This record gives sequence, structure tokens and C-alpha cells, in this order.
Amino acid sequence: MTNVVDMMFDNWPMAFQLTEGAKHAVQSPSGYYGFRAMRGFDESGKVMNPVPANALYYTGHHVDHELVENIEIDSDGRLRRMKNNEPRRFMVTMGGAGAQRELFKAIIDYCIPLIKQDKVALFINLGDHKDNWTWLQREIGQYKSLLHTHFTWNDTKAFTDEIRTKPVSGLHVFLHDNIFHAVYATNYLMRVMDVMVTKPSELAFYPVPKIFNERVGSHEMWGAIRGAELGDGTVEVATIPQTLQAIDLLTNENDLLEMFCDCIVKNKSIGIYDGAYKSVELATGKKFERKNVSSKTSLNELEK
Repeated sequence: MTNVVDMMFDNWPMAFQLTEGAKHAVQSPSGYYGFRAMRGFDESGKVMNPVPANALYYTGHHVDHELVENIEIDSDGRLRRMKNNEPRRFMVTMGGAGAQRELFKAIIDYCIPLIKQDKVALFINLGDHKDNWTWLQREIGQYKSLLHTHFTWNDTKAFTDEIRTKPVSGLHVFLHDNIFHAVYATNYLMRVMDVMVTKPSELAFYPVPKIFNERVGSHEMWGAIRGAELGDGTVEVATIPQTLQAIDLLTNENDLLEMFCDCIVKNKSIGIYDGAYKSVELATGKKFERKNVSSKTSLNELEK
């Protein structure tokens, strides 16, 4: 193969990500330096020979087109819902390993009174992991009156499209038997969420306000640092009480949500989220040209 573009994930350089002969599309300046110097790639701490400059490219965050293109519209929607005192929308993503179940249960228990008061609408995406649904059903059995399930892609898509412009309440659980639908559900829901609660993994790079809960792998620390410094997420909240405090702040106060939305729009304007476009440029040689989009641009105009 020739002209291979390796889109580097995460924000902590790791040796196994390097592919000899490829163009490496790196998401952050710190990641670029780490790969350039091969920092930490020798377990004894030896200084390594650097990666050639023509093998590395700082491109920006690797984000799906529909999310980047609609940043202004989606940020405006978050601020509109905030001003209208609609329930704050939180999405929690749960991985297949079932890690952090104690944290997820604490989040649900904490949010239930807020859901009943119409202060919060809670969305839980279980992906395609039925075992997590078996566990969760036992944990939330007493909250059945608040529960809404979305187990087909048609239902998930129709529901998401409906709440783009309408208020929503309750506790919503998403589960799909198709891995592509399971993963894409997070992307599709992200545009209509106010805040995403996630460990600082690949999702740390996405342009949506985020609460970074405790990392699972040590390498994820740098994802939280990147998001926190860019202003599109919290610092890593490493304990359950800290996570619940962040939910409380983002539910009952407006300053953080306003700041995150403002930073996301500004980040887009300087190309922070252009990594996927730039990677395509590297592969094709075709220059990416952005449309001028504002919060007043309609969905019909964008589709045209």
C-alpha cells in the first residue's frame, strides 16, 4: 500500500501506533511532540532517535463531519434550552467491559430526584452490550415509571430527530443488536445533548460539553487534560462525589455550559476539530473548504 494515512487516536503517544512508511495524523501539539521525540517509547527511559518530520502531521481532532459542520447550530440549541429552563440533557456512555458500574449507578440514583423535578433528562447508551442491560434492569427496577427504552435504530433516530426542537424528560436507555447502530447512536445523540459524561477516551476529542469521569487506562489522563485546557470539558473528576458535583454544577448553574459552548465554537473557528478533513487532504491531495455556517443556518440549508 502507498500513501497510507494513520489517524492517531488518543493523546498519549504509544509506540504501537506508529506505522513505518505512513503519514501519521496527530490530534494535538503535545501528541505531535511525543511522537516526534518518541518520548517514553523505551522502558528504561533512553532517549530515542526522533520520528522524521515528514512522517508526522498535526491535523486536529478526528471528528465526524456532521458534528463539526453543525457546531454553531448545536451549541445554539444548548443555550436556547438553557435559557428556556428545559431539563438539562446528560448522556452517559457505557462500555462493554462493564467497568465503572458503581459510578453509573451513583449517577442514576443522583439524577432520579432531578428527573422527577424536570431539572434533568438522563440518557444511557449501552451500545450493543446486553449484559449491561441485564444488570441495569435490576438496578433501576424501582424507577420504571420514568424509564423509556430505545432498542431499534429506527426508534433511536426518530426519537433523536424529535427532540432536536422539543423538550424531553425522563430516563432513556439505548441498546442495539447491531454494532454500527450501537456506536453511531452516541454520535447521533451527541448533537442533541447538553452534556456528555464519559471517561477521557476517544470521545474526549468530540465537540460537545463533557464531564470527564475517572479514567480506566492511565493513558486516558492526557485526553482529559486536552479537553479541559481547550475548554470543551471539565478536568478529570476522579471520584464519585466529584462526578456528582460536576453534574450538580452543570444542572443548577449556567456559567460552565455557556463557557463550554463558547469555547467549542471558537475552537472550530481555528480548526481544532478539523483532523478528519485534514487526514482526507493527506490521502487525496484535495484541499478542504469549509462552508460558512452560523447558528441561524437552517438544517435544510445545510443539507443543500
